[in-house]
Order: sequence, then C-alpha cells, then structure tokens
Amino acid sequence: MNPALENCPRACQRVAGRDDALESVAAGDSCRVIQDLSLLLEISRTMESSLELGDIIRPTLRKMATSFGMTRGAITLVNRRDRQVVVAETFGLPRAESSADYWQHARPLLDQVVLSGQALVVTDIAKDEHFRHRFAPESRDAVYDPTAFLCVPIKLGEETMGALSLERCARTDTSLAADVRLLTLIAHIVAQAAHLRQTTQEKLNALRQENERLQHQIAKGFRPDDMVGNSNAMRSVYLHIEQVAPSETTVLIRGESGVGKELVARAVHHQSRRANHVFLKFNCAALPESIIESELFGHEKGAFTGAISMRQGRFEVADQGTIFLDEIGDLTPPTQVKLLRILQEREFERVGSNVPRKCDVRVIAATSRNLEAMMETGKFRQDLYYRLNVFPVYIPPLRERKADLLQLADYFLEKYAVRAGKSIRRISTAAIDMLMAYHWPGNVRELENCMERAVLLCSGDSLEAHHLPPTLQMPGRDGKPPGGTLASALRGLEHEMLCAELKRTGGNMAEVARTLGITERIMGLRVKEYRIDVRRFKKTSAATSSV
Repeated sequence: MNPALENCPRACQRVAGRDDALESVAAGDSCRVIQDLSLLLEISRTMESSLELGDIIRPTLRKMATSFGMTRGAITLVNRRDRQVVVAETFGLPRAESSADYWQHARPLLDQVVLSGQALVVTDIAKDEHFRHRFAPESRDAVYDPTAFLCVPIKLGEETMGALSLERCARTDTSLAADVRLLTLIAHIVAQAAHLRQTTQEKLNALRQENERLQHQIAKGFRPDDMVGNSNAMRSVYLHIEQVAPSETTVLIRGESGVGKELVARAVHHQSRRANHVFLKFNCAALPESIIESELFGHEKGAFTGAISMRQGRFEVADQGTIFLDEIGDLTPPTQVKLLRILQEREFERVGSNVPRKCDVRVIAATSRNLEAMMETGKFRQDLYYRLNVFPVYIPPLRERKADLLQLADYFLEKYAVRAGKSIRRISTAAIDMLMAYHWPGNVRELENCMERAVLLCSGDSLEAHHLPPTLQMPGRDGKPPGGTLASALRGLEHEMLCAELKRTGGNMAEVARTLGITERIMGLRVKEYRIDVRRFKKTSAATSSV
C-alpha cells in the first residue's frame, strides 16, 4: 500500500482498493492533504504552548517524525544580531553519534541553506560526501533503500533565521517535492514563532534592565544626609532638590510650620555650585518692620538714629553664596519692592545711600502662608510672587506621610539618647500606637520635642507610652482630652507595664513579678484580671529578644 495511505480513513482505503487507478491516486492525494493539514495544525498548537523555543522545537520534531517517517531531524535558529546559533536541536541520533558529530558533518549543508535562502535536497545521502562517514566502503555498493536529506530555510520575509532538515527513506521525486513544500510551511510557522519569542525576550530583557536601573537609582538615589524619610512624598522632595540644586534658579519652599523647610534649603545649597560659600538664613518675621530693610540691605553711617557706623546687609554678606529668606510672606510692601529689584537686576542700595551695589546671591524663600490669598487682598506683590515661585518645592505635613513617622521617631530617639548618655534600644508597642494615632499639628518639630522629652523621662531600655507628653493622649483634632477617672488611667498604665515586661521576658511571669516588685500570686491575678494571653508573648520571645 502507498505509505501516504497508511493512516487513511476506511473510506479512503476502500477507494484505494478499487481498480480505477485515477480514483486511487485522487484518494491518496486527498489523504495526504488531510494529513498535512493535521500536522500543520498540531505544530501551530505546539508553538502556542510555551515562550521557550527549546520547549516547542522538540515536540515539533517528534510530530514530524511521526508524519514523515523521519529517521533523523534537526532545527537550527540563529540570532538576528550576531548570527550566533541560539537553538540547535536534533532528533533520532543513535547513541554512538553525538549532536556535535552530527553538526560537524551536516553544518556545511545547513550553512549553504542559510546563506542562499534556498531549499536543498540530497536524494541519497550514501552518495554524498557529507554523509559518507556513516557508510563502510564495502557497503556502499550493496542494495539498500536510499535515504534522502531535505533541508529548507527558516525565513521571515527576506531574513533567514535558520534551517529545518530531516532524513527519511526516499520514495519518489514527487513525494520529495511534496515534502519540501510541507517542510517550507512548517519552517514558516517556526519562523513566526521564533520571531515572536525573540522579540518578546528582547522586550523582557529591556524591561528587566530598565527595572534594575530604576531600582539601582532608587537605592543609590540622592537623599540629603540630615533628612529622614523614604515615603513617596519625601522621594518627590528629594528628586526636586536634585533637579534644581545645580542651577541658579530661585526656589520657593512651601509647607506648614515645622515640616523642615530650612533642611530643604540647606540641601539645595550644599548640592549647588555655591556649596563652598556662605549659606545665610534670615527669618523675615523675627524682626520689626523698622529694621528689616537695614538687616537685609545694610546702612550707611548716620542713615538713622543709632547708625554710628556703616553696616553690611545680609545680601552683601552672602555674596557668591545663598540666602534663605524664611517666612517671606511677612515682608512689608516697601521691602518687597526692594527684594524684587534684587531678584530682577541683582543690585541693591544701602539705607541712606543712593549708590547701587551689585550682588551675586541665590535666593531661596520659604513660607507657610497662602501667598495666593495674600495677593488677592493686596498684602503680597504679584510680580514678586512670580519671581519667587520659579521652582516651588512642597513639603507635606507629617500627618500626610505617616510612613516616615517611626523612622523619624527612631532617629530622634537615638539622637537624644546619645546626647543624654542613655541606652534606650526600642519604642514600646503602646508608645508606637500613640505616635501613629496622633495628628501632629506641629509636624516634625513637635515630634522632635516629644522624643526629647520622652528620652529625659525614660530610665530603662524601652521608651513607654507614659513617657510621651499628655497632649498625645488626645484622640482627635478637637483637642479634647480622653475621658475617664484616675483609677481607670492607673489601670491602663498597669496593663501597659505588664504587657511590656511580658514582651521583654518572653512571657516569663516569675521574672516580670520580680522586676515589678510584686508577688507571683498578684502577678497571676493581674494577668487574669486584664485577660492577658501570656502565650502570645512566648511565641514571639525569640523575636523580641533580638530587638
């Protein structure tokens, strides 16, 4: 029977058994088409099963072996950029022949197909010099079924990406030609899949490299040494500092009182080209209106009562450096006019003099006021606002970046513990809960003052809730203290101390009783009264002992 009809349906076999040769041939061709379409469908499904080329090449070769009666086969794919082999898979090699041996002898034919982009057919490999190593000289004249070698390029458009080859028993030139056409279709499917996967892999590699670059930039990104916080809001502040610092642009720092505007101003100065020159700060709300102008621009001898000598102003002293004008919203309108002149023309006049003086000063201003509302009421000049607001930096209040609160608390705890000569290693859970629940109207400045006070009151190695100021007991922004009697407050303190000691000792009630100066019986009664689960402290004893 014709090999093409071996897997033919019964109907086709009955047709093939007829005497009419034309009908037999037509049925055989029909079955061949059905088999070819089935093979192409199976290979297409295989290509969709994985993103790894190696995982789809091997099943493809196995399906080809079943359909073609292939004894050996190989698929080679090369990289589009450097033309290096990225996939080299073989099928059907005997144990005595390694893949390296096969590639050594077949590589010239494969390279010929890749370079020419044309299919190659060897009708009898026993007569081809590239395969003669397989046949002994005395067996070359023997009668045998010839084995054909078929190789087609794996092409995508005009680009050749590799080669697909197989060896099978040669039948007729017609069947070989049909196999070449089918192999060409399979090679096209492989080329599409390989192109998709190589493109996807290149994109994934590019995304991975970009992600690594961003992670490295975040890990090694700029952050001022004296500024604490890793929240997204503070990262945005750090980024703005890094962007504006190298320039000469005027910076306006916005934010509530106590958020650390001076720290941002210092960071901008220290990262600028003026870092080796003076950084001078001036609080516009700290002096009366009558002497602010003299402080900023200086005065000549005899300019007013008490001016017994010439005096340089802050702008003159800060020449080549940076001046930080805090609370810029408190400047009087006449002083605003003179400040505008400095920003526009880089010159000023001392009080009592009409001689213009040049100055090279970078201005960094800060305010906690709503300058836009002040402009509407005429209390702040619009032209000065636009001169100052070239590069605004907004610092969020502490209540909007609670993620930084514990890091800030630890920083201030370590700072003031070292200053006070104390060894305070941690903040208790109850104290942390109080810190997180408070709304911090005074922002970072208030937190620093609270931690300084708590360090002074703390006598052990753990900062407890009762060391914090009474203001932190306020549950909300209305300022109302919590209700309750003195007895309930004492019970709360007792419960907190018991839990803190149980946590420290890993649930050792006897040790807690000795530490607190009570008997073990009273300790047991208190644990029962407050319904304290001692077991949860024993489970975390290993973790707490390492803190």
